[in-house]
Amino acid sequence: MKSHWSRSAFCELALVPMLAVGTALAGEVETRRVNNEMVVLEAVPEVPERLVNQLNRYQNTRGASFQDWDEDGQSIFITTRFGSTSQLHHVAMPGGARRQLTFLQEPVSGALRRPGSSALAFGMDEGGAEFYQLFILDPQTGGHRRITDGESRNGAPGWSRDGRLLAYQSTRRNGRSNDVWVMDPDEPGSARLVVESPDGSWWGPMDWSPDGSRLLIQNYVSITDSSVHLLDLKSGELERLAGGDEGGGVFIGLSFDRDGQGIFLKADLDGEFARLAHMDLSTKKIEIVTSDIDWDVGGWELSEDGARAAFTVNEGGIDRLYLMDPQTRRHERVERVPTGLVYGLRFSPDGRRLALTLNGSRSPSDVYTLELGEDPLTATGMTRWTHSEVGGLDTETFVEPELVEFSTFDGRRIPAFVYKPDGPGPHPVVVSIHGGPEGQYRPAFRSNFQMWIAELGVAVVAPNVRGSSGYGKEYVKLDNGFKREDSVRDIGALLDWIAVQDDLDSSRVAVYGGSYGGYMVLASLMHYGDRLAAGVDIVGVSNFVTFLENTQDYRRDLRRVEYGDERDPEMRAFLNRTAPANNADRITAPLFVAQGQNDPRVPVTESEQIVEAVRAAGHDVWYMNALNEGHGFRKKENRDLYSQIVVMFLREHLVGEEAPAAN
Repeated sequence: MKSHWSRSAFCELALVPMLAVGTALAGEVETRRVNNEMVVLEAVPEVPERLVNQLNRYQNTRGASFQDWDEDGQSIFITTRFGSTSQLHHVAMPGGARRQLTFLQEPVSGALRRPGSSALAFGMDEGGAEFYQLFILDPQTGGHRRITDGESRNGAPGWSRDGRLLAYQSTRRNGRSNDVWVMDPDEPGSARLVVESPDGSWWGPMDWSPDGSRLLIQNYVSITDSSVHLLDLKSGELERLAGGDEGGGVFIGLSFDRDGQGIFLKADLDGEFARLAHMDLSTKKIEIVTSDIDWDVGGWELSEDGARAAFTVNEGGIDRLYLMDPQTRRHERVERVPTGLVYGLRFSPDGRRLALTLNGSRSPSDVYTLELGEDPLTATGMTRWTHSEVGGLDTETFVEPELVEFSTFDGRRIPAFVYKPDGPGPHPVVVSIHGGPEGQYRPAFRSNFQMWIAELGVAVVAPNVRGSSGYGKEYVKLDNGFKREDSVRDIGALLDWIAVQDDLDSSRVAVYGGSYGGYMVLASLMHYGDRLAAGVDIVGVSNFVTFLENTQDYRRDLRRVEYGDERDPEMRAFLNRTAPANNADRITAPLFVAQGQNDPRVPVTESEQIVEAVRAAGHDVWYMNALNEGHGFRKKENRDLYSQIVVMFLREHLVGEEAPAAN
């Protein structure tokens, strides 16, 4: 089974009537609707046409992501955006035209070719609610049909080797449990439940055995607790292979090996990092393959004939690509791949080329193929298939980040990526805090950063505070439960670091972040408001108690592992005591809050209550609520408006009169 779709459980919905949005909380605050009445703005000034024109080029960048090879192995399927949302396209040759295959109102999420044909399975939700449905597309006619029930949440699909059956994860049984199902898409009503989740954790299929008789199954409890299982489809027997012990541990199933007598997996058996490993299914003996690499293994791909393999390693936020001989386990780094983020690995059907998506700090995502030699460890060349647009901007003028470290309150060294404009400064600073919280800031292409640097003259600092992934299992646990505010203290240490940098202006610092990063923005404003000029909170948590009570059922237990169980009286008291929504009188700096009405992860009530509380304390808040979005903005017209408002907000509250004039 080959699947490059994001499993969001690896890694929040209380609705209000649409007509009431922006009125119950607004009081005398000016409220208006834009973007075909689908975006509610409160206390947000009109965006000047001059600013819209000024930012237009930055808002017309796009990227392309590899999805799969066509049946002939000579052409590819990608996703990219030419209208409002990302859709499926076919590319017949390197540098060839992108022929659009889907023309849907909602973004297409991934695609996976059915073995033995050119048909594609793809996913799509509605309005950002993330209740994804699975569809089958005929790329010749453009016709598509839904194959799931239209109500549950579905994902992690993977075809059997003969293309007859599709395994996938679904909440169909009760709306809460993440179970494993198998169906024949050509037989309506054939879907059958094969693994029931006994709790609220995530269970999903990872790969089919070569003969189609077994499924490799993943159970994910948290970023530090996961296990691998083997399902016999005939008997229904589910055997635990690795992980799931009381002490936890990371065990992620990747694929069966060539003959199906073993599996490849990621495991943290011998230290801090999740290394590539192989298990012999007869003896259950695990061999660590990448003991020589002290970083987490990321992506993995095995060729159809099992003769070649490729994997990536997350080296301090940068991906390194390796080729491997699956038989000998020998592996070598591919030096010819440019520095950046590498994902979407897929060998061509004949195994002679490896497709990948490459993203760098100066260029958006594009699709490349690595041409391979006779030896499994040899690459003979690299071919670029897509050339994504950057709005006519000169990418050579884009700023590349510098990796720095700063000391925090307990003596730890915290990594951060720093982008600085030309000139001596001192520059105003935007501190961008990633979500997760088990996320990691990685130096991908970000047009908004380049826009702020060029148009506002600000520096951007993106720290990976404690709790971030990529730096070992001890580091990722440092903010769990009652340690939650230790990560906020890391931001205080970062402000100390900024204060001693000659080219950074510590009197003009703003915080910016989304989801958990939004919580970090609010908590930073709460604790360090006298040192911060402004904050931008996107779909952020304002109280972990109300968040856990209102987030979608299928992800509540997953989040309790990280944030703490709000049903425990001691934990509930701690979460309420430290909640920004309960300390809104301490948030005195100007605040912009952005939210999607249909957000299933961080419900809209999290934004509503912080907006109401801060206003009740007598302070100003700009508020944007997109009624047709979820956890972030995926429709171009909404993203454009949001980024324009952010620039307007930062210009007024961070940069002030020193902002450079528009060209």
